[in-house]
Amino acid sequence: MSDSHVQAANLLGALALAVEERIEAAGEAAAGERAAAPAALVALHEYAGGCTIDTLRAIVALTPSGAVRLVDRLEAAGLARREPGADGRRRSVVLTAAGRAAAERVRDARAAALEELLAPLDAGDRAELARLAGAVLAGITRGRGDAWRICRLCDPGACGHHEGRCPVTIAAHAEA
Repeated sequence: MSDSHVQAANLLGALALAVEERIEAAGEAAAGERAAAPAALVALHEYAGGCTIDTLRAIVALTPSGAVRLVDRLEAAGLARREPGADGRRRSVVLTAAGRAAAERVRDARAAALEELLAPLDAGDRAELARLAGAVLAGITRGRGDAWRICRLCDPGACGHHEGRCPVTIAAHAEA
């Protein structure tokens, strides 16, 4: 492997950690909740509202018992509630008004943290970064489950999801 390939991989790894740390801190501060809760709130708000605990577990990468504890915490905080599921055997998870407001705060805090990270880049650099990031994301998306995990904190309006421009959505549909 060439030095430039090794350097690119190393820089991507360092950038990924820096971005993850900023997003995690911003999300936790905005939600008043830790760990998987900010991602669960945004996912439930943006695309997974009314899903089962098992689906939420897959989105935020928790064990079944961890997902139950997460929903218990969100319920105790008044951010979510369990409702009867579609098949009568399972329960669905929906956000309360407070949960929707918390999800919006998390989404906005994430956007602010990312904007701060991108501040050194001009418009051309940002466009190139968007193109490259889109290519990497499309390359690692193998279906809807991947898309849900990758986009668990996303603002679907920012990536063009609803207009069919999101590289993750496009890749997920291509795998279906």
